[in-house]
Amino acid sequence: MFAATSPYEPTIKPVRAQRASGTGRVSFKPGSMGTTGKTMLDGLYQQGCAKIRLPRVYGSNGAEAVLINSSGGLTGGDDLNWDVSCGTGTAAVATTQACEKVYKSNEGPAQVSTNLTVADGARLDWLPQETILFDQSQLTRNLLVNLSGTARFLAVESVLLGRLAMGEKVHSVGFSDNWRIKRDGQLLHADTLTLNGNVTGFGANAAVLSSHSSFSSLCYIGPEDTESLATLADGARQCIARQPDCHGGVSAFNGKLLVRLSAPHGLQLRAALIPLIQHLRAGEPLPRVWTT
Repeated sequence: MFAATSPYEPTIKPVRAQRASGTGRVSFKPGSMGTTGKTMLDGLYQQGCAKIRLPRVYGSNGAEAVLINSSGGLTGGDDLNWDVSCGTGTAAVATTQACEKVYKSNEGPAQVSTNLTVADGARLDWLPQETILFDQSQLTRNLLVNLSGTARFLAVESVLLGRLAMGEKVHSVGFSDNWRIKRDGQLLHADTLTLNGNVTGFGANAAVLSSHSSFSSLCYIGPEDTESLATLADGARQCIARQPDCHGGVSAFNGKLLVRLSAPHGLQLRAALIPLIQHLRAGEPLPRVWTT
């Protein structure tokens, strides 16, 4: 005997967990008559979990944008997109409200894409707070920067492998961080960092992390001549030397300055980062969210 199948029998489909997505765009323009030298908001767009806040900045003509992922963190399948643009003669800082947390993934990597545009004579400092990678997390991050003329640009990206104060240990991650920086359409800097698999094992290598749980990459690009860039690099080395627990290196060539840092834990890394960033910003303080 064969059992009859009812045409009204419901079809059971696999349930896919809800995923977060968001797009945030902000642009700045020079001040109009009566606000000479002041950077002003030009455009603002927010969609999904991507939010942008513009706190008032005192003692500076620049602007500040605080980027917020209102979903509370990232996991597999999440998609976040940021776009920041600075018009001619403007100055702005883009940062994040807090550390970005990347949780265990069962559905491939989370995706974060950032597009930054800096016009001739403008300056943009990309200063997000640390990204925390939890065990078995997966993240693909892409940073695309387009500079024009004499634009100045500073980028900092830092990663923490878990939270040591909470007793967390990270054994395996899938992390890809891709930077592409162009000036007037010509590729100036390309950098791809990949951590995939047993980070506890290969991270113990002295050429990788020396078993450190936190690391950072910095890049500064400006119109300075070779001598001025070398002076900036010497100051950066002095900042790192004051933090004996950190390992770091500084290179200056082809109009750019690069810094790599690693530290046993995040507090030591931040202690080295703050004076280093202030040095590369000519003494300007960090965004207030970095200290609250």
